[in-house]
Amino acid sequence: MATTTASPKTRTTDTSASETTHPYTDKAQETLHSSVDKLASSAAKAEENLRASAADSAENMAERKAQLDAKWKRSGVRKYAIENPIATAGIAFAAGMLVTSLLRKK
Repeated sequence: MATTTASPKTRTTDTSASETTHPYTDKAQETLHSSVDKLASSAAKAEENLRASAADSAENMAERKAQLDAKWKRSGVRKYAIENPIATAGIAFAAGMLVTSLLRKK
């Protein structure tokens, strides 16, 4: 037999395991809990995969950056720019003017 305790804010019902007063609601609740648990599991796996992929990408990008830095340091262009800064600025200005004039033509 179920006993009911009522207070102004809450109402609780003590039922035994064999007694079900809301079979459709209970079934829907179980189904929804199961769905949420499956979704949470899938989301956790997706997050793990994303984190692993991001970590691999970060390592790969750091490696490539180090290679490009080393290549730039032994580059002839860098050497010329260091030895001739005024000429380098003039070449960059002329190239900028050329690109601008080509883009403005209709």
